Amino acid sequence: MARRDYEDDPGAPVANSLVPAASAVVVDDDGRVLLQRRVDNGMWALPGGRMELGESIGDCAIRETYEETGVIVEVTGIVGTYTHPGHVFAYDDGEVRQEFSVCLLARPTGGTLRSSDESFEVRWFTPEETDGLPMVPSIRKRLDDWRAGNGPVIR
Repeated sequence: MARRDYEDDPGAPVANSLVPAASAVVVDDDGRVLLQRRVDNGMWALPGGRMELGESIGDCAIRETYEETGVIVEVTGIVGTYTHPGHVFAYDDGEVRQEFSVCLLARPTGGTLRSSDESFEVRWFTPEETDGLPMVPSIRKRLDDWRAGNGPVIR
């Protein structure tokens, strides 16, 4: 399903849903970060997605990371919370979702790197290599917040 991100755009459609979600900054022992190239917008992104009933936000990040990248992770901390009402995602089925995401810090513990039906490319990058990658501003914020190392942020 196609998705378009709007942030502080006066022409953005009005949100009609709010869904808790988690994303993960997964960092390996070499300091590289795990990113996926999304099928729905062609941009690089952190693994993550919608929280399901019966799971914790940490379990959501672990599940989504495995589903989208094949990497098994352990949550080690929090990067921040991202709930800006001016940031919405418009899907081609008519859903317009207001951002509500908790970004967690994680480390890989197993699995095999692979793409999925949501990602057509998955790779490890040094922090500096992420600078030139095409990604939506909200993902860039999460990476910048992690790289700044200022502890959990609330946006």
